[in-house]
Amino acid sequence: MKAVSWQGRQSVQVDTVPDPQILNDRDAIVKITSTAICGSDLHLYNGFVPGMIKGDILGHEFMGEVVEVGRGVGNLKVGDRVVVPFPIACGNCTACQAEAYSLCENSNPNAWMVEPIWGHATAGFFGYSHLAGGYAGGQAEFARVPFADVGPLKVPSNLTDEQVLFLSDIFPTGYMGAEMCNIQRGDVIAVWGAGPVGQFAAKSALMLGAERVIVIDRFEDRLRMAREKVGAETINYEQTNVLEALKELTGGRGPDSVIDAVGMEAHGHGPLYAYDKVAQTTKMTTDRPVALREAILACKNGGTVSVIGVYSGIIDKCPMGAVMNRSLTIKTGQTHVHRYMRPLLDRIERGEIDPSFVVTHTMRLDDAALGYDKFLNKEDGCVKVVLKP
Repeated sequence: MKAVSWQGRQSVQVDTVPDPQILNDRDAIVKITSTAICGSDLHLYNGFVPGMIKGDILGHEFMGEVVEVGRGVGNLKVGDRVVVPFPIACGNCTACQAEAYSLCENSNPNAWMVEPIWGHATAGFFGYSHLAGGYAGGQAEFARVPFADVGPLKVPSNLTDEQVLFLSDIFPTGYMGAEMCNIQRGDVIAVWGAGPVGQFAAKSALMLGAERVIVIDRFEDRLRMAREKVGAETINYEQTNVLEALKELTGGRGPDSVIDAVGMEAHGHGPLYAYDKVAQTTKMTTDRPVALREAILACKNGGTVSVIGVYSGIIDKCPMGAVMNRSLTIKTGQTHVHRYMRPLLDRIERGEIDPSFVVTHTMRLDDAALGYDKFLNKEDGCVKVVLKP
């Protein structure tokens, strides 16, 4: 089969690799009909996530048709159309029983690799380095899905791939980011990042009852999407002092809750951003917490800082004094996708949201390298790339 493989920093290619096989009774094989390039994939592409090996198959947002099932999979049959969540979860451990699926205790065979860095391991993730289990990803023609009796969600034929594909990751991620804000009627929510996750976080905040949502970014096409498709207000941080603007927009109090949908590769300006760039380049730190710092400082006293942008290791110059002295609450986590897939599918079917609005580019799997380049450099208004094997 063909698959997108990681070749090193800012280098991917489409290779011919062996087809996946059933290895466990709870496995299934899925023939992929649509897969996407995620902002988290760019962290791998740019070399910021350790544990990658040349030839690793990328991709954690995918869906398709079941073509083979193991003997232990009783909920799926050949021919079922499914969306696959990016965390791999056993369904039986303490974490899974608590619906904290991204913390599954049984699906990451390389837990020993990450424990010295994070203290404890996460679940295994598709296509996301050997720290997350080394599982082959879904930017391919076929994928092996472990614990297929727990993860994949059957989806109806009347919805397009683009309407349901993002149940695999970015729609639940944005929704969880908004849910963690504990939104009350009349709340104002600020979202850093107008990429796909930021768009879904903003839309979800409005669906959950926020009165106003303000999105911060620097790309006008993304800000326009937030205004026109989501219904958010926007701030271009290259043109406006964000902290001053947010105070003005909220009567001096600041947003009730803030969402960091940017993560480790945040951009900015000024001496502190220059410091972050040097520190990250020289490996004195792993992440650039530009958006996180600003979100913490912007949030109202007693508010919530929701962090769904990916961070990989150590950040520097975090304003912990602001967090403690101003009674801020930080909530974060890799998304417990399984928990949200069915409720969000119901919202799609009821017409509350059509997630396909984020798709700007559809390409063949063979054009994956071009897709990564366009997505990285935001060329041609690129917000989300869907690949078709």
